[in-house]
Amino acid sequence: MENNIRVQDIQIVQEQQRFMVKVYGWMAFALATTGIVATSVASSQSMLEMIIGNKMIFFGLFIVQILMVGALSIWVQKLSSLAVMGIFVAYAALTGLTFSFIFLIYTSESIASTFFITAGTFAVMSFFGLFTGTDLTKFGSIMMMGLIGLVIASLVNMFMQNETIYWITTYAGVLIFTGLIAYDTQRIKDMHLAGADGTEEGKKLAVMGALKLYLDFINLFLMLLRLFGRRK
Repeated sequence: MENNIRVQDIQIVQEQQRFMVKVYGWMAFALATTGIVATSVASSQSMLEMIIGNKMIFFGLFIVQILMVGALSIWVQKLSSLAVMGIFVAYAALTGLTFSFIFLIYTSESIASTFFITAGTFAVMSFFGLFTGTDLTKFGSIMMMGLIGLVIASLVNMFMQNETIYWITTYAGVLIFTGLIAYDTQRIKDMHLAGADGTEEGKKLAVMGALKLYLDFINLFLMLLRLFGRRK
């Protein structure tokens, strides 16, 4: 009996490991898609002017991105795994279009170095979230409340244009998204369903987990770019 329990525990752990590999794989693919699209647009002056120069198009893309994330969150159970994958990849590509603006503001070298700093921070915090024995639920709740405050302060400062608030939200954002990486990693690991490996549900859970970590990575990158990015 004990041997059977141990075999089942080993199988669950192995499934969980395969699940997390898929999550990280989808996240890496999305980041690569965003990077390729962003650099491609930045290298084309006409494309850059069309997207960045036209406020209707630029903010329209932001609205579409929000709607896509909302659609995934609300209707994920009704969508097929193929549809979920397609929406996620399309979202990453659209993010690349809007991200092209950073090449107008910051040097390519500082963008690259900030990306590697973000990747290193992500690796450390995700590793912690993956293997820590501490329940991060309470810590995550604090981070989520901080995120709400960060969003509100950032929206207010869009009109106030206060430099002090700008730097406060920047440092707070770095702390919040760094913490969320560990918290979300632990939550995603716990999302794994035993026996769901290779099923429709398992595939969708992997993509949704990748979306959470992708958003954490992207937002941390933007906050660190404010700190380490060298303006042209």
